[in-house]
Amino acid sequence: MKIGCHVSIAQGIFNAPQRADDLGAECFQVFTRSPQGGKAPELTEEVLAKFSTEMKKHKLENFVVHTPYYINFVSANNRIRYGSVSVVRDELERASLLGAKFVMTHLGSAGDLDEKEATTKTAEMIAKTLDGYTGSTELLIENAAGAGKIIGATFSQIAKIIQLVNHPKLNGICLDTQHSFASGYDWRKFDVRTGRDMSLLQQIDSEIGLEKIKLIHANDSLTECGSKKDRHTHIGEGLIGSEAFKNIVALAEKNNIDMILETEHDKVMEDIELLKKFRK
Repeated sequence: MKIGCHVSIAQGIFNAPQRADDLGAECFQVFTRSPQGGKAPELTEEVLAKFSTEMKKHKLENFVVHTPYYINFVSANNRIRYGSVSVVRDELERASLLGAKFVMTHLGSAGDLDEKEATTKTAEMIAKTLDGYTGSTELLIENAAGAGKIIGATFSQIAKIIQLVNHPKLNGICLDTQHSFASGYDWRKFDVRTGRDMSLLQQIDSEIGLEKIKLIHANDSLTECGSKKDRHTHIGEGLIGSEAFKNIVALAEKNNIDMILETEHDKVMEDIELLKKFRK
């Protein structure tokens, strides 16, 4: 179980391993293109070789890729919907070239569709994304905070999407602690170290299966449980709190799940060290 953070690919993706190492990260997350839009930087043989060299130099084995923010598999706009399919597939192919373990994506907003329609349409578009895909990188669905008609705020809905897609390269989730807290999953109410009040883990297990958690985004929350608001903050500075993160780290360690911090870099090094301390 490794602990890391999101890092920049400014001036080339091959700079990411050095940045991760400088922050004390044991694994890391990147965008391979601008999260706001635009053409993806070319992954030439030279870039790929340099990236591989830097990974070995800094003794890093695992990294993951986050898709851009604009992905929406159920947009009423065909260009956005099919553009999302194209971009996520391209990210999977690019991540496979780089050797990433996972690509994770949000799903988008349901708009005028009800939950059943949105779930079915999302699964249909992800199936198109994965059609014919044979790369090594797996796709993960990241749970959402739940604002508006956002898709994937409950683990039961994500489980249904995974079931409908039925593809070997989609078999898990990236669990964001803040998003799940905002959606009503209260991480303060269990203790994996003593076995006290395991109802939250039992709920998640019943909805999707704990074995489906392949990666954790470790973020504290500025907003209360059930707020439906996506507001990250540093570990111990939010309403989830340090005691809950001790249990989350224990859960991750028990199941060998890597943890990625998405907190601001002003204190992300301290966040990494704190989670390492909890692991010890």
